[in-house]
Amino acid sequence: MNELQLLIRDCLKGKILAQRRLYELYAPEMMGVCYRYTKSVHDAEDVLQEGFMKVFAHLGQFEGKGELGAWIRRIMVNTSINYLKKHVQYRMEMVFTEPAMHPVSEETPDLKLDAKDLCSLIRQLPTGYQAVFNLHAVEGYSHVEIGQMLGINDNTSRSQYMRARNLLCRWIEQEELKKNENYARKRL
Repeated sequence: MNELQLLIRDCLKGKILAQRRLYELYAPEMMGVCYRYTKSVHDAEDVLQEGFMKVFAHLGQFEGKGELGAWIRRIMVNTSINYLKKHVQYRMEMVFTEPAMHPVSEETPDLKLDAKDLCSLIRQLPTGYQAVFNLHAVEGYSHVEIGQMLGINDNTSRSQYMRARNLLCRWIEQEELKKNENYARKRL
């Protein structure tokens, strides 16, 4: 039995130190997952706590097929989506409409942006766009799966994803233009 299997076994026995160790192993990465779906650190911490309560309550269902981290990640994603649906400030923003303000396009500009800046831009998306974008582009869910998770049509998921993507591309282009203008000013 390897170290992780022993840790899981001790968690299932209710040993607090083992649960703390499992939490410490996965909490930093899972906090990032939760934060991608919420609009504040406080909300992400709430989701993380609720998610780990589910992890410990259902750890016996982990069959050891695949990586434990992936199993925990799925719980965190589902907990995040449920949190968005449950809380009024997010539920109001999760209404999926078909606004004409962001045309759908297949064009992908050649843009350079570091991961931190990209994450910051993703967090500025409207909540519905942000959720669909994260579920599809980051987590790898299909639009059919996203539709089932969010209670929307898979075509709505596709549309919201493309609109989020186009909005991000436009923001990234604007960021690139600002950087180029600042660079040109400094050279003068």
